[in-house]
Amino acid sequence: MKKLINDPSRVVDEMIEGIVLSHEGLAVLSGHRVILRSDVEALRRSGKVAIVSGGGSGHEPAHAGYVGEGMLTAAVCGDVFTSPSTDAVLAAIRAVTGTGGTLLIVKNYTGDRLNFGLAAELARSEGLSVAMVVVADDVSLSAGGDNAGRRGIAGTVLVHKVAGAAAAAGRTLEEVEAEAERAAHAVGTMGVALTPCIVPAAGKPSFTLGEDEIELGLGIHGEAGVERVALRPVDDLVGLLVDRVLDSLGLREGETVALLANNLGGTPAMEMDLVARAALKAASARGTSVERMWTGTFLTAIEMAGCSISAMRLDPGLLSALDAPASAPAWPGTGTKPSAALPTIECPREEAVEQRMAAPNPRIVSAIRAAAERLVAEETRLTDLDRKVGDGDLGANLARGAQAILAEIDTYRDLTAAAVLRALSASLRRTVGGTSGALYAAGLLRAANTLEGRTAVRAQDWSEALRAGAQAIAQIGDAKVGDRTMLDALLPAADRFSGSDEASFFEAVEAARTGAEATAAILPRRGRSSYLGERALGIPDPGAEAAAAWLDAVAGSLGDPADPA
Repeated sequence: MKKLINDPSRVVDEMIEGIVLSHEGLAVLSGHRVILRSDVEALRRSGKVAIVSGGGSGHEPAHAGYVGEGMLTAAVCGDVFTSPSTDAVLAAIRAVTGTGGTLLIVKNYTGDRLNFGLAAELARSEGLSVAMVVVADDVSLSAGGDNAGRRGIAGTVLVHKVAGAAAAAGRTLEEVEAEAERAAHAVGTMGVALTPCIVPAAGKPSFTLGEDEIELGLGIHGEAGVERVALRPVDDLVGLLVDRVLDSLGLREGETVALLANNLGGTPAMEMDLVARAALKAASARGTSVERMWTGTFLTAIEMAGCSISAMRLDPGLLSALDAPASAPAWPGTGTKPSAALPTIECPREEAVEQRMAAPNPRIVSAIRAAAERLVAEETRLTDLDRKVGDGDLGANLARGAQAILAEIDTYRDLTAAAVLRALSASLRRTVGGTSGALYAAGLLRAANTLEGRTAVRAQDWSEALRAGAQAIAQIGDAKVGDRTMLDALLPAADRFSGSDEASFFEAVEAARTGAEATAAILPRRGRSSYLGERALGIPDPGAEAAAAWLDAVAGSLGDPADPA
């Protein structure tokens, strides 16, 4: 792997510094991977609506490059191809929300929907006015069907522009939300990859292609597309993309559109000009009038060679919004001036919740330590599995959360069991991005609620807590046994753990192992592997493998079930 980086674990933080230092009018939200307008305080007092978006890093210039007047107020940056944590999104909402309220624009990925959605709920509980619009513009996937749904890709940038124009014009939150929804329903996108990309933490390509092969209908997280075909001339290839996008919008001859020809990261400018030419030629052949067109690098998949074509059906209002002035660095025509020092804005502080004390419980701490150390040790194996069926970030994500737990584990010793689980939930919510962080945080919270008020926790209590936590994950993740997720290990374990004695927990661990192994023969229905279909067969689900591993580690910390000592 050859990349212009220092430490793979510092790529996102150093990238944020580079963006803010080299662009006037931007600042970093202290303690968080959030870039926001440096005039945010004045904006809060103005009564105008704030616009917040974000997602995994690796899509630059999205999303930080669209922070500026007339577009985004703040962008929340997750790890590479990983949703930002709920706490980071919540911090951004708190920092930018004034009397006008805040609109979240979220791409349709499970992790983004979970973390932005949970942050919105938390913000509303604090009295903040927050709305959310989800963009699902990838026309290569059916809107229904047996997968996680249409993905949000490059068309999201046009939605940012429309919503930003409405907010800059002083319209209400309800009106800005309606404009963003209208733009999201008016846009469609489809992409093609000529090469894979390499996530810095993984160090290997996300998939392989033959010399004359390309991937049609890919996402933006390094996952493979929906169809692998032979390379063809650019006019034929882009014509196919344009036809599918315009067909999905139901455009009739004579209607007008805006086109966005987007570089996925590694395509030369010369080839992008050929893409633009081919897109205009294909639209003209259909009798479609192109009123506006942008060609360039707007939303990428790191260094992936390829492109996507977005089309937005226009009416006078949408055209006016696209034409409205904007000062965001990545929007075409914006001038920049480097900053001499890194501007920062202090993050609004979350009030600490007092934890109730109890007699020390060393067995709980020992079990947590064993589980965390196992996840650290399993990082490479889980990363390799996830690279084959996902985007390669699961091992690093869970290891990062485990290391955070180990760093604070001594603070758990004098807490009740419920308080310990709440602390674990908060720690994972802060440190583990993507789907896993939100799901584990939700499961631990539900388990903590089950144990609330119980000072002497027995095996029966832990059985109820495990069952409640697994059910919470099933509900919030909209999944069940057989969907090829962590639940294929967790739910069988919860069912087998009767709580009659500790020995039944060892039976539960064996059920988890069996369930995880069985996922290798299951067609995926949830998560990013759902886009691979039969290509995921033969490889066990990384999330289920991770759950089985930490359950096994907990069992190991309890000792031999046959030994009464």
